[in-house]
Formats: sequence, C-alpha cells, structure tokens
Amino acid sequence: MAEVTTFSSSGEEAITRTIDIQEEVPNILSAAELEATFDLERTAEEIEKGNFSRIALQFPDELLPHSVPIFKSLKSRIAPQRELYVLADTTYGSCCVDEVAAQHVDADALVHYGHACMSQTSRLPVIYVLGKKPVDPAHCAETFLDALGSSPTSSQKSSIVLRYDVAYAHRAEDVISELKARRPSMRILHTPLPLMAHPSSSGPRRNSRHLEEAANENSAHRGENAIQDEASPEDSVILYIGGESLTLTNLLLTHASYEVYSYDPVTREARQESGRTNKLLMRRYAVVQKARDADVIGILVGTLGVANYLPLIAHLRNIIKKAHKKSYTITVGKPNPAKLANFMEIECFVLVACPENSLLDAKDFLRPIITPYELEVALRPTQSWTGRYVLDFDQLLREHQEGNENADVPADKEDEQEDLDQPVFSLVSGKYRHAKRYGGAEYSSAMEDPNTSAVILRNQENALSKMDDSAAAQFLQSRTFRGLETRLGQDAPSILEQGRSGIARGYADDHRGDST
Repeated sequence: MAEVTTFSSSGEEAITRTIDIQEEVPNILSAAELEATFDLERTAEEIEKGNFSRIALQFPDELLPHSVPIFKSLKSRIAPQRELYVLADTTYGSCCVDEVAAQHVDADALVHYGHACMSQTSRLPVIYVLGKKPVDPAHCAETFLDALGSSPTSSQKSSIVLRYDVAYAHRAEDVISELKARRPSMRILHTPLPLMAHPSSSGPRRNSRHLEEAANENSAHRGENAIQDEASPEDSVILYIGGESLTLTNLLLTHASYEVYSYDPVTREARQESGRTNKLLMRRYAVVQKARDADVIGILVGTLGVANYLPLIAHLRNIIKKAHKKSYTITVGKPNPAKLANFMEIECFVLVACPENSLLDAKDFLRPIITPYELEVALRPTQSWTGRYVLDFDQLLREHQEGNENADVPADKEDEQEDLDQPVFSLVSGKYRHAKRYGGAEYSSAMEDPNTSAVILRNQENALSKMDDSAAAQFLQSRTFRGLETRLGQDAPSILEQGRSGIARGYADDHRGDST
C-alpha cells in the first residue's frame, strides 16, 4: 500500500513528473525566424551600446531549446572580449529578472527572454526580448467594438485603456490605428513597454510607466505625459489583449471599478471580464479575514530583484509589530506546501513578490498566503475594505508615508488608547477570541523577572538571551515531541558491538531461513 501524505512525496514522483508548459514552442527555428522572434540584432546593438562585458541570458523553461542557437548568434555579433552566460531554473518566478543568478557570474547586464512582469529592477540594467505572438489588429478592433456596442453602459464610454500581454506589444500601435480608424472620437490610452530598463539606483533613467494618449491630430500638442492618470471608471473601458493569465487576474483586481474586456488572439473572441471581479475580490476578502485571526505572521520573501523590496519588508515588520503580533522573515525560493509546512508556528504568510507572483492559489497550502496590501487591510482596527487593490511596492510605501504625514494622532498615542485585553471577534469562527500579544509591556516586565521560565539561548559570542517573546519557542514548549533526548548522565553506556554488514535487501547476519 503506497503511503500518500499531504506534505511529502517519493523521489520517484520528482523524476517522472511532466512539466506543464503553457504554450507549444517549436524546437527548431530557421535563422530568419530566430532573428525575427528574438530581436538578435537589437540585442547585440544594446550590448555594444552599453559596453557590457559580462551578460547573462535568462530563459524560461519553454524557451530553453533555443538558448544554444541564440547564444551562438549573439556571440558572433558582439566583440570577442564580451562573455555570455545562459541562466535557467530561476530562483523565483521566470517573469522576474533573476539578479541572484546573474550575480553568481558577476554579470553587469541581463537579457530577459519571454514573458516578463516588467517590475523595476534594483541592481542590473535589463534588455527585454518579449517575443512576438501573432495577432490580427483589424479583427481585434472590430470584435472588441462589437462587444462594446452590445453593452448599453460601455457604449457611452469616451476612452479606451489598452492593456496587453507583453508578447503582443509589437502590434500595439497597429491595434491603436485600427481602433482610431473605427472610432475617431474616442481617446486611446496605453502604457508603452520599455525594451531597455535601468535599475532604480540609476536615478532619472528609471522606467516611466504612465498612461499616454495615442498620437493624433487632436492630442499631438498636449505633450507626451500630459494626460497621464486621466482615465476614470466613469468614462473609460479597458481592453486587454491576451488569454487567461495572472496578468489578466491582476488587472481585474487592481481595476475592479472599471469595465474590462479581453480579446484572445488564439480563440479570436472578445468577452467582458468584469463579471468575475466580484468573485475574485470575495475570495481575497475571505483570506484577509483569516489573516486577521493570525497572531504569528511569516514574511515570505519571493523576490530579490524587484526594487524597494527591502523597504517594503521593513514596513511590514513595523506594522506587524505595532499590531502586537509576531513576525518571522523567511526565504525558501519558490514556495510549495512542503516547504511552508515546516513552519507550523506561523499562522499566516505574506508574500513579497512581483505583482504576477503575489497571488498564489493557496488551496494546497496549510496556511493562508496574502499580499502586503491585504496584510495592511487585515491589521486595520476597523474591518473595512472598499474593494480597492494595490500590488505595486512603490504605491504601498508612498501611500503609507502620506498617511503618516496626514495622521491626526501619533502612532505612540494610538498604542496608549488601544485596550490589549479586549477580545476580538472572528468572522471565520463566529466567536470572540483573545489574541496573543507580542512585544508589549508584558514582554518588558517578563525580561526583568529572574524567575521567568523563558527559553534561554546562547549565541556564538556566548551571550545569553531570553526567548520569552518568541512564538517559535512557545510552540516548541507545547509540542509533545521535541526531538531526540540526550539524557546525559541518566543512561549507562552500552557495550560496543559489531553492526550488520551487507546491503539492505539482505544483511550478512539475517537468518531468513530460520523459523521462529
């Protein structure tokens, strides 16, 4: 009888597992197809222009068969002293720039192939090769406008916000032209994707991701960024070009008040997606309620390359501490149920990752996994949520700073006004509960009490520290099994005997033929 558990599996499963590739990619491409698909000439020009000496080429799993011909083609187009390195099996998600792996080869630039989340990097300049999936701009515009006209509310909109999967960015201007030809009176707003990105430390050269209006005779004099942030749910509709993906899900959550239409170039169909938004938000709201009941929260580091991830982690630690809860910072690479199940004392995880990897399907996980914005909502004193959703690191930190500047009551005064002994009502269980409090006055007095039973640790400098406020130590004390007991001085040493020899299938001293 095979033993099947939730958090472990046999080694055979890892060997026989079939990798689920999202799309079929031809293993062999001609030289012309390779050039057209992967922008080899542009990539070589950017490398020479930036005078990079060590360049990492990052490929997702589905594009690895093309890594060798791309490597050879680029090597023949750049100076011989420049070194190229192929990166695979990314540290976190393949959509993110893997700066950790690039640092292993001391790279000073990275070429990212395939789907990208376009998050701001923190250390390396990046050349994006997004791929070029086919799309029919005329059919896209016609199908979308037909679907738009069938809705009485959408047909009155005056602006179209164009969003798309990055693989269709090469035809964005053609789609805009088709839309303008059919609806000259409507404004077309979109965010051009940069094919060359610089790290946030480079100051004014960092990426600008504002909405811009498509150029025409009526808007040419308004300037490039004059109409940024002018889109509003009342007079705008969003057109997304692409299939079902995390990009579309994030778009629905962060633009819940907009009417969203999607056009799938594969099925050549357009449909309204806004109806799914309420269900998505309801699921996330249920997870937020579970996070409100958590007293020990794990900050799960899911990126080391997105800019401002360190200030965000510091911000999360601060708000968790102010809520008198305990936090642990953990990095496990790509999270899976087996890894996170090792931290049984943690009741909820908050994932710090790029927007495309922030929303995990946590059905297989023992504990709920939330986003940083959901944690902020869960830690609010009052249970209120308007449905607004934020996934951008910069926006979270900026809004928090602005909120502190406009706050009428200082943070220390709020702590004095809060009654820590007051029971908390749980919407999950439907009962009142007494929350555990960490880092408060009780902790300070316990540290001064010489008779306390707190766990004592000795670090490498032989300094003693009390673990009275440690959630992990408290969880260890409550466990029935705490590891092997040494029992020093309690058991007499046994007589030294020779052990078995041979292999496990049949040791030399096994007496299989003897009957007992």
